[in-house]
Amino acid sequence: MSTPTNRRIVAGNWKMNTTPTEGAALAQGVIEQAGSPSGKVIFGVPAIQLVKIKEIVAGANGYFVAAQNMHEADKGAYTGEHSAAMLADAGVDYVILGHSERREYNGEDDSLIHEKIIKALDHGIMPIYCCGEKLDIREANNQEMVVGKQIERALSSLSEEQMSKVVIAYEPVWAIGTGKTASPQQAQDMHAFIRRMISDAFGSGVAENVSILYGGSVKPANAEELFGMADVDGGLVGGASLDAESFAAIIKA
Repeated sequence: MSTPTNRRIVAGNWKMNTTPTEGAALAQGVIEQAGSPSGKVIFGVPAIQLVKIKEIVAGANGYFVAAQNMHEADKGAYTGEHSAAMLADAGVDYVILGHSERREYNGEDDSLIHEKIIKALDHGIMPIYCCGEKLDIREANNQEMVVGKQIERALSSLSEEQMSKVVIAYEPVWAIGTGKTASPQQAQDMHAFIRRMISDAFGSGVAENVSILYGGSVKPANAEELFGMADVDGGLVGGASLDAESFAAIIKA
């Protein structure tokens, strides 16, 4: 079963990597090697690079830019932070919210992430909402319970219209940066579970159009098989997005 074109997204999360010079070269290299994508390609870049990468993707059909985080307040004495209004004025299209590293290192929970999601949507920015379980949860076979609670807390109060603008990234935390990857069937099972949750909460029309990305050590070697699953609409890619050749191969998959 082929994923509908409108759901296909490959997003790269550069995290705290690349200088502005390196980032510009990387984005240009990916665009040159991948060409026009069949879906959307999103570069999730460090804040200092957002404006420059936006300029680069503006001339490339199908390419977009995402911030890696955003503060929930409109403005104020929050040194080092940036607001939704700032991102919107800079032309940022998406924002990654709820990434496992933000949860782990910065203590962000789904109540706070929910606030950020609402704020992003209010400013016309599409959230990429990350959810997923740690290894002990997976080993206890409690992944659906944990991920279900994450989704419910972060998304349940949204309207159907708001939810239609949200991208979900399922990231099994045990498979991020470890070299481990969920099997294609494990990924499919969780993506199907998430889509059923969205269908129950917002209706089948919203669920059939929401993009659900897999975010756990996606590489050129496993991308085609993962993306071949019925409910895996693409990937949120970490390390492999930092190499133009590798990321272009994933996009083509």
